[in-house]
Amino acid sequence: MSWSIKLFRIRGIEVKVHLTFLLILVWAAYRWGISQGKGWEGALFGVVVTLLLFVCVTLHEFGHSFQALRFGIPVKDITLWPFGGLAQIERIPEDPKQELRIAIAGPLVSLAVALVLILLSLVVNIQGWMSVDRLYQALGDVSWEGLLAYLVISNLMLALFNLVPAFPMDGGRMLRAFLAMRMDHGRATKLAIGIGQALAWVLGLWGFVSGSYTLIFVAVFVYMAAGQEGRTVQVKDILGDVRVGRVMSRQVETLASDDPLDVAVEFTLHTLQADFPVVENERLVGFLDEKDLLAGLKGADSERRVGQAMRRDYVAVSADASLFEVQQQMSSARLRAVPVTDGDRLVGMLTLADVNEAYRLLSVESRLLIAS
Repeated sequence: MSWSIKLFRIRGIEVKVHLTFLLILVWAAYRWGISQGKGWEGALFGVVVTLLLFVCVTLHEFGHSFQALRFGIPVKDITLWPFGGLAQIERIPEDPKQELRIAIAGPLVSLAVALVLILLSLVVNIQGWMSVDRLYQALGDVSWEGLLAYLVISNLMLALFNLVPAFPMDGGRMLRAFLAMRMDHGRATKLAIGIGQALAWVLGLWGFVSGSYTLIFVAVFVYMAAGQEGRTVQVKDILGDVRVGRVMSRQVETLASDDPLDVAVEFTLHTLQADFPVVENERLVGFLDEKDLLAGLKGADSERRVGQAMRRDYVAVSADASLFEVQQQMSSARLRAVPVTDGDRLVGMLTLADVNEAYRLLSVESRLLIAS
């Protein structure tokens, strides 16, 4: 079951909303409706203002995404969560100047949106809250004035908060880009992660002293996200120069589309293989993984054929592909194995076990080289 709903697509980028996003709408209805005693009018206002806020969040993420596309870096999708948005940019640019421009694009979009809203307030003759004091006074009002005040403050906070120099915020990526202009990328990442995690500790202690559970939650999230970024870069440092053909399995059991599913069952029981390329006349025509096999066996007679259960929209990779990029692709799509092809001819198969074994061996080799 997918927990995200596709909304629309722009320039090949899917915009999706996670089902947990409904929680923030419930909170907004309560915040402006019940807690302020505004009833259904306040609840509706809360839902509308929150939806408009997430339109602004989407624009922020499109800022990153469009800048990435300018550099030829694919963007898979943008997902909206209760705590914000996330653009899945498929790879980190090697040029730190490109990473800097991608990172800063989002906050600049948010600042531009805030400026447009301020200009809009002048057009509709809402000038009384142009002072800081009046802006905060109007912040909770169920009115056009309150709506504009909320969106202006939110976009300014979105821009400023993302400039905090800690992963996964844009400021963390900007800090790494600045450092990478003066040192190698791996060292720059480690230093940026250390700074970000130190800030997370400060934020968490501040939240603990002030009794703010929100700050503690944010601090934990920032600390864990920084660690995840570090692990990704560590994997890239080890696997980045390795090609798939170096570590793939070459002795692979294959199936034919007219084989009974019982053949796949026997291979699974008597070998270490549980995912099978399907080959016809030396051409790869499909792929049968363990989930496909189990689904095909449910309620089916023993004579059901592989061709009826296999998938034809499988992911295949080249032996010359970067092992790190393929590992990231497999992780994102939750794949245990992918066929390796030369054109439409099967030359091997790459499994997570192959990747993990390569990572362990190359890590040891890297440490021995450093020690020597």
